[in-house]
Amino acid sequence: MLPDTVLAATVTAYLTRRVLQAVAVVLLVTLIVFGLLQLGPAAAREGMPGTGPAHQEFLLQYLSWLGQVLQGNLGVSTRLGEPVTTLLAASLPRTVVLMGISTLLALAVSVPLGLLQAVRRGSVTDNVLRTLTVVFYGTPAFVLGNVLILVLGVHLRLFGAEAPQAAGVGGILADWRDLTLPVLTLALVTIAIFARYMRSAAADTLEEEYIEAARARGAGDRRTLTRHVLRNSLAPIVTLVGLSIPQILGGAIIVETLFNFQGVGWQIWQAALNHDLPVILGFTLVIGIGAAVGSLLADVGYAILDPRVRFARQ
Repeated sequence: MLPDTVLAATVTAYLTRRVLQAVAVVLLVTLIVFGLLQLGPAAAREGMPGTGPAHQEFLLQYLSWLGQVLQGNLGVSTRLGEPVTTLLAASLPRTVVLMGISTLLALAVSVPLGLLQAVRRGSVTDNVLRTLTVVFYGTPAFVLGNVLILVLGVHLRLFGAEAPQAAGVGGILADWRDLTLPVLTLALVTIAIFARYMRSAAADTLEEEYIEAARARGAGDRRTLTRHVLRNSLAPIVTLVGLSIPQILGGAIIVETLFNFQGVGWQIWQAALNHDLPVILGFTLVIGIGAAVGSLLADVGYAILDPRVRFARQ
């Protein structure tokens, strides 16, 4: 083992590289958003933070705009006349609740499901579950959501057909009947993605020599699965969760629109329908930053689960 000082220095260097990469990604996102702003028509740019005189050089305009953004000025909605940050503050908690609960539910189901498939790969159980995951993976979220509304909401009346309309997070969580179908719609698609990766990762881990060695030493199947297979198979899933944030959010846009859930996705959809450029670009910027932070957290989580990556030259 390496001395503690060397280990600490190595971990610090690893995290520093990842943070710098995340910062670079965020700056690239801001450049792309500002470039899209410059390409938009003058009328559509109303309400955006000041970018200086039109004759000013691109770099100076970009720095001026970035300074406004860093002060929390994302512009004013041309549709509603409200600051974009106000709309974001009202809608972001809703989307965080939806994505957070659905992602946790997806992990709680997909991890044991993937392990079961890996242990019984090639069996009838594995084939049936693989078929189901392919079906859910290939089914558009709006189709799946409409089916759930018709079956569980309209015919069986088990849950509400519209998402909670409460303003606060507490009210949203309290209205669990109306929250169930949006969460379930987004979770089913995510489960299909995570389970496929978990099955593949667990199957590869089961073929490793150290698994055979653990069994040869008398380790039971349960201990082998929990102490060796599960831990080493979770590392790719942690990375996948971080990298899947934009994809999950893409599903959230559809789900929020379908269930009239006024989160970030719903706001983006309304802004797109009304050509509200400040809202579109402001929310896009925040989503890009969120994706970069998610990727950074995924790298950190991967390093915790698999310390070998901390010593890799990446």
